[in-house]
Amino acid sequence: MDSSLYTKRTIIKHSICSKYLNEDRQVRVYLPPGYNELLSYPIVYAQDGQDVFMYGRIATIANYLILEKNMEPIIIVGVDVDKQKRTSEYATDGNQNSAYKNFFTKELIPFIEGIYPIKGSTIQRLLIGDSLGATVALDLALENKELFQHVLSLSGAFFTPTEKQIMNHVDLEWLHLWMIVGLQETEVDTERGIFDFLQVNRTTQRLLTEKKAKLYYNEKNGQHLWGFWQQELPDALLYFFQENV
Repeated sequence: MDSSLYTKRTIIKHSICSKYLNEDRQVRVYLPPGYNELLSYPIVYAQDGQDVFMYGRIATIANYLILEKNMEPIIIVGVDVDKQKRTSEYATDGNQNSAYKNFFTKELIPFIEGIYPIKGSTIQRLLIGDSLGATVALDLALENKELFQHVLSLSGAFFTPTEKQIMNHVDLEWLHLWMIVGLQETEVDTERGIFDFLQVNRTTQRLLTEKKAKLYYNEKNGQHLWGFWQQELPDALLYFFQENV
């Protein structure tokens, strides 16, 4: 197989006018090799859209997995974020968090799924997030069971507000997570202070298990960086989308 095929990516950019965010939000959409609008596809919604495409190389990875590893073709939507507003939109207690989640569920999804042929089942939607992006991804799932039941978490920033959200549920048997965290993520410097991401992910794993969520959880050597997360994306995507041979 010519490796250059992996980098021949089809990516379409859209601008969505949001009344909730009071701005136009940029999104980029990856279409799989052989994309056919007469078919329907599972869809991945990724926070930090510019980073997951640039540093996570998710489009190139998806091409490779589809062409070489028998992964089901998927559509990937990367939702860009202004880094200056990221914490206020992604953090559970951020002052723009409710507005962002309303944009996501009431504007983004109808816009995207009105254009592209998406498989309708909630299990065909996957939310991806890194750090605080994983926080808002899990929050979206916890608050919108009818829309999202699968979450891919890369070193999630699962602090006290997230823990309370989980504990407020009687059971989470419907929720399915894939989680990774680095063993070297014990002192991560963020704009809100220094946090032990390894410990908060262990706590979140325990809480989710107690609530009977379906969970894949792993700890590996790695830091709170895309260099670590990029290496884990292939296994994560195959976990959710690998077709049976």
